[in-house]
Amino acid sequence: MNEVAAFALSLDSYPAYVYDLPGLREHVEAIRTALGSTELFYAAKANPDAEILRTLAPHVDGIEVASGGELAHVRATLPGTPLAFGGPGKTYEELRLALTADRVHVESPNELRKLAALGPADILLRANLPLHTPDAALTMSGPFGMDEDALSECAHLLATNPHLTLHGVHAHLASGLDAPTMLDLAHHIAEWALPWLKTQGVDDPELNVGGGMAVDYTSPGTLFDWRTYASGLASIPARLRIEPGRAITAYHGWYVTDVLDVKTTRGETYVILRGGTHHLRTPVTKGHDQPFQVLTVTGPESPATLVGQLCTPKDVFARDVPVPPLSPGDVVAFGMAGAYAWNISHHDFLMHPKPGFHYLR
Repeated sequence: MNEVAAFALSLDSYPAYVYDLPGLREHVEAIRTALGSTELFYAAKANPDAEILRTLAPHVDGIEVASGGELAHVRATLPGTPLAFGGPGKTYEELRLALTADRVHVESPNELRKLAALGPADILLRANLPLHTPDAALTMSGPFGMDEDALSECAHLLATNPHLTLHGVHAHLASGLDAPTMLDLAHHIAEWALPWLKTQGVDDPELNVGGGMAVDYTSPGTLFDWRTYASGLASIPARLRIEPGRAITAYHGWYVTDVLDVKTTRGETYVILRGGTHHLRTPVTKGHDQPFQVLTVTGPESPATLVGQLCTPKDVFARDVPVPPLSPGDVVAFGMAGAYAWNISHHDFLMHPKPGFHYLR
């Protein structure tokens, strides 16, 4: 953090995103080493920043995209990198683009029919299996993937469309799980998927168990146990692939800004910062206090709520958190801002200036 802090304080203006590319490179190298033969695809939706993608590219087996826009962006940034195209509700235009992907994750029988009319494709069928994940931060049920009846319908369609090649099953069922829980889930997926694929004549099955590795915003130093996870995956007799996003990039981005005002209203202290959650939506989306560090001052701490410039009471980075005495001009760096941060935020609300983007290299 010392290098990031020094770099952040050298900037001419705020707010700004700072990405630590050497730290990201070291992190993804460690993940890649731990995974062994399991294929690693990065989920671009977590952070599609071009410099992030270029840093990750030598250490991943491919990129997972979830729209035609993402596909075009990744193709332009990383030409020749293997792509997997997922996501519900693909349009005809997107399915035409999907024909150039290494794998298409088919979400419904209707999507399969559309794809069959367009040309040859290599596919995984996305399964929505009735597996219980009580500790998940997010369950991918509802519109995502297919139940057993829809999968059987797809099997019949594939039998009459030999230009579509079924390679396996995609089953990303939940997010925010620790390694033992994710491992148990992967084995349950395999117990269903591998026999089913055998009945479909798939002799060299692929199994994509998605992402969803836990990221603890209350404890930034706590990382997912990649070695335990990979060790347990090794016993599954299939070509395995995972596609994490947040657990790769979250730790290596900071949103840095400065204090505009400090005021006390009815006994509550508010620190008003330049920018807001239209730049860093994560704390509102996740419902947590975004971890942060004050870079310019130390001293006795007292509770305050850190807010942005937006005309909404939901524009809160962190509520009733201990801070040193802050004044206009002090600089605050919010950590864990490398995933689902800028790219999921409502940038144009109130038409405030956009942040700068800077890279430690």
